[in-house]
Formats: sequence, structure tokens, C-alpha cells
Amino acid sequence: MEKDLKIIVMENAKELGNKINEHLKKLNGDKNYILNVSSSRFSNGEGKVRLEDSVRDKDIYILSDVGNYSISYEMHGRTHYMSPDEHFQDIKRVISATSGHAGNINLVMPLLYQARQHKRRGSESLDCAIALQELEKLGVKEIVTFDAHDPNVSNAIPNLPFDNFYPTHEILNTLLEKDSECLKNIMVVSPDMGAMERARYYAEMLNSDVGVFYKRRDLSKVINGKNPIVEHVYMGSDVKDKNIIVVDDMIATGSSMIDVAAELKTRGANKVYLVATFALLTEGTNKFNKAFVNGYFDKLYSTNLSYVPKEFKNETWYEEVDCSYYVAEIIHSLHRRESLKPLHHSKEKLLKRIKEVIYEKSTNINTSS
Repeated sequence: MEKDLKIIVMENAKELGNKINEHLKKLNGDKNYILNVSSSRFSNGEGKVRLEDSVRDKDIYILSDVGNYSISYEMHGRTHYMSPDEHFQDIKRVISATSGHAGNINLVMPLLYQARQHKRRGSESLDCAIALQELEKLGVKEIVTFDAHDPNVSNAIPNLPFDNFYPTHEILNTLLEKDSECLKNIMVVSPDMGAMERARYYAEMLNSDVGVFYKRRDLSKVINGKNPIVEHVYMGSDVKDKNIIVVDDMIATGSSMIDVAAELKTRGANKVYLVATFALLTEGTNKFNKAFVNGYFDKLYSTNLSYVPKEFKNETWYEEVDCSYYVAEIIHSLHRRESLKPLHHSKEKLLKRIKEVIYEKSTNINTSS
């Protein structure tokens, strides 16, 4: 017998969660799938979670955005903004509250907690692996995430299903809708060697060439925990007069992405589109505003899988990619125990659309000439 589906939407993911709920109503039956939960804090910052509805024998999906830095509470009379560590702690509190009652506990964490600390160098902590093992021990049955920095971190939990999805098709569909002219004379560029596989997939979808930048670092210095980048060395074919898509999993400060865009423009690139699953923009939008005014890039495409402030979204150079329907499809398929293969590899429809756009544009060009 199929268990009832319920979603526990953490406060940090309410906007995305409400959209997913509306999509699920159309996919799975017109009823509310959100299960009410409340979280509170003692004055010293310690927290607790309380379930407001029954979870008994329900198929539970917890949705949490650990990257949301807009959630605050009062601690010792001061406003304190929650960090990823605190969001993860609240996930564990919810799991604890549901344990022993829910039929299945599944976690949808689009931005994987501590994803960049996925391997150990020397005497470092191995945070991502430890977090995943904690979730397994607490009784989570499946973990769903997006564009994990290194999907191989799933080796830390070999017996727990770990589904890593990519929003590539959603991003390309939005790009086709908003900037289809970029498909003329297109080329994909990876900002570093680590993002090359992702860039190659975009290139395959767009039937284009691909280039890559090598980050030459000063290994004699450490600034903010990293060796500073001295130079971006380009490897690939000529970018002159080409429209470029630069793709990566996340943008933190944005300095590296902007440097790459500026170098491409210096080399004669036409339009430059920056694409990232997660636009963290940890130092705000000032440098992007300056780079846009200077003509280094034309648009930044990123998803709504993690928090982005409204003022960022309102910038003329920012384009949001809505992935709520994609997440709803994943939850719907998992709940019904259907194959996830179509969601992982469904590219035929997009390829057809890309060809149609290219053909339409080439026809228009020939007609006008």
C-alpha cells in the first residue's frame, strides 16, 4: 500500500517549497502536501523543532536550503543570522522529531551541506562525509541533492541512495527562452579544470566546441584558506566573435568568474553568459555591477535551488532559472517508486528544441539576406 506523501518545508526553503507543493497538486492529486512544523529558540540560541501534524506511516520528504543566510533569531539580545551549520542541525532536529513514526524519511537538500569539504588534505576535517554518515545513522532513507561539488562523496554512504541531479536542461531551456540568439556561433568554456566535465555536457547539448581555463596559483601564499590565483591561462580554440557560455557549479565571491569573462572579452568574444547552479555571491553584487558596466559579461543565469536576495534578482544582468517543477517531478517519482532514469537523462526533448531554434534562426538569417 502506497504511503501518504508529505513534505516538511524548513523555514529556509519556504518559497521553493510552496512552488513544489503547487506542482505536486497537479502531478499527484489536488491536496496540500506540506506538513506544518515550527522551530523556536531559547534566548541563549539553543533550538528545538516541533511537528504540528501527524507523520505516522507517512512518506516524508524534508526540504532544506542550508545556504539561506536570511534567517535570523535573537540570541543574548542580539540578531543572529543562521549559518549552514545551524540549518543542518535543524535538519537533524526534524529527523529526530519524526523518527519512529514516519514510514520513510527522505531529505531533499539542493545545496549539499559542506560540499566543498569533500576530501581531506593533511590534517583537515572531512565534513561532508561525516554529515552524510550522520544522516544515515539518524534513519534517512534517501538523499537528493543538485550539482554536488564532487558526487564521489557518496562513497561515504555506500548503502544509502544518493541522487545527484543537474539542472542543466532547466538552465538551457531558460536560456533558449530568454537569449536564444546566443546559439549562433556558440562555444562553451569551463572556468577551471574541475568544471570541465560539466562544460563538456553543455557543449554536447549545443553541438559546440569547448575551451578551458587553468588557474595558475601562488603556492607560496595562503589567503582566506586558499592559494591566490595569479593568472587564468586559456586553453582552447579562438573565441573571437563567438558567443560564450561559461559554466560552473557555484559562484562564491565571483572574482574568478569575472576574471575569466574579462579575459574572454579581451580575446574578442562577442557575448558572454555566466551560468552557475548556485549563485552564492558572498560579497554582494558590486563587483558584478562594475563588470557588467565594463562589458565583461552580458547575463548571469542561476537557479532558485538556493537563496538569492530579491535585490540580486532585480539586477538587469541576473536571470533566475525556476527548478521547482523539476524537484516536484523527482519527489513524485521517488514517492511512486518509479525509475529516475528519465529525470537523469531526459535530453531528447531539449535537443529537439535546440535544433528547432537553430534551424529557425538560420532560416531567418537566410531569408533576411
